[in-house]
Amino acid sequence: MSMGGMGMVEIGKPEIVMLLARADNGVIGDTGDIPWHIPGEQKRFKAMTMGTPMVMGRKTFESLPGLLPGRRHIVLTRDAAWRAEGAEVAATREAAMALVDGPLLSVIGGAEIYRLFEPVADRIELTEVHVDVAGDARVAPFDPAVWEETAREDVSTGEKHPAYSYVTLRRRG
Repeated sequence: MSMGGMGMVEIGKPEIVMLLARADNGVIGDTGDIPWHIPGEQKRFKAMTMGTPMVMGRKTFESLPGLLPGRRHIVLTRDAAWRAEGAEVAATREAAMALVDGPLLSVIGGAEIYRLFEPVADRIELTEVHVDVAGDARVAPFDPAVWEETAREDVSTGEKHPAYSYVTLRRRG
């Protein structure tokens, strides 16, 4: 085991980081879209995922504007026949993790993929969006007995955009 200043991470296993934005009522998306706009959120996401393999579900992959430069796209899908240019396909969480050879794995959604990876994730980079919105994709609050908040930056945006907080959670123990 190595401490590396980032909590306990098994040697040879990448640090697994889940990145998501979630409304106060748990909504992360609606019909494949994000139901809010946070200035700078995409820039922050790009900086945090650049150079890393990203694991996502098929619907999340198909909602992207295209391949995101400088990152690998590992798509977890139950459809063994599904293929897309630029996507590496995996049928299970373990198969997706086996494709990763670097120090970091970014998990970028959707809701089913977050539920699948939460038991093995080391860190969560969460944008808490301080609104209640309608949506069909939800993620429950993270259990404080499992996850410890290690950083928080609260941002007030005035009336044009919702207030939000950037929160880092690390697995306890």
